Amino acid sequence: MKTLRITLFSDKQGVSHAVSAVIVTTTIIALVLAASTYAYQVLEQHRATAEFECAKESILAFNDALENVAWKPQAARSTRFTIEYGDLQLKPNATSLIVNATVDGVTETLYNNSTGVVQYYIKNKYVNFGEGYESYILGNASTLVVGNTESYGRALIKQSSGWVSITLNYRVRAMRTSVIQVNGQTNYVDIWIIKVIVGQSSSYVHDFDLRVRCLDVKTTTYGPYPATGSCTISVQLGASTPTQNTIDLVPGTVVLNVIVAQVQVTV
Repeated sequence: MKTLRITLFSDKQGVSHAVSAVIVTTTIIALVLAASTYAYQVLEQHRATAEFECAKESILAFNDALENVAWKPQAARSTRFTIEYGDLQLKPNATSLIVNATVDGVTETLYNNSTGVVQYYIKNKYVNFGEGYESYILGNASTLVVGNTESYGRALIKQSSGWVSITLNYRVRAMRTSVIQVNGQTNYVDIWIIKVIVGQSSSYVHDFDLRVRCLDVKTTTYGPYPATGSCTISVQLGASTPTQNTIDLVPGTVVLNVIVAQVQVTV
């Protein structure tokens, strides 16, 4: 008489091995996908951070190019940008610029116009300094430079509303250049202004050359005004607090020369 074999347990062992294999395979795939996603995110973060550092260097290089051509009509230069994670924006007439001079208690508006700006933007998921962060990589909060040792340029890194931006705009330079003895003593104070001209609001990514050309340099003369001791130059750029400084004069008169360089920025 034959004894029947009960194969229930052996069948369960087979199923158990198959289920285990599926679980192990699924777990491995999930771990690989998670590791790949994390590695990709880290790689993206490193690339975006590197781009931000390159953007800072490119903006500083572009400022050098602009200042080099600003006072040479028809002179032109360009700077290379490579942008994938952020974007570069050219904004026409983005901010107002007002320059006043006060001599012996009398105030004269020497310049009241608008100027364009160059801005780079990147999301704070790539570069994050903290909400409200501000730091100058070129210049400072002052909108007026007295003397000839500092750059006209002012580049500010700022974080707000989910973005980190680098804004490049230009300060005003003022200084007494000479005193001439002609029927008394006449002081000459020169005020240099860079007006950035942008055709239309635009945004750029990938590889491109940012070009600058000096279109014209014009001088407007004010005065002579009676002067007993000094004159005060005040500059307001946009909504910022006006910056003012005093320029010493010899008693006599003062002539104010406002020299405006119109520079065009294009891609």
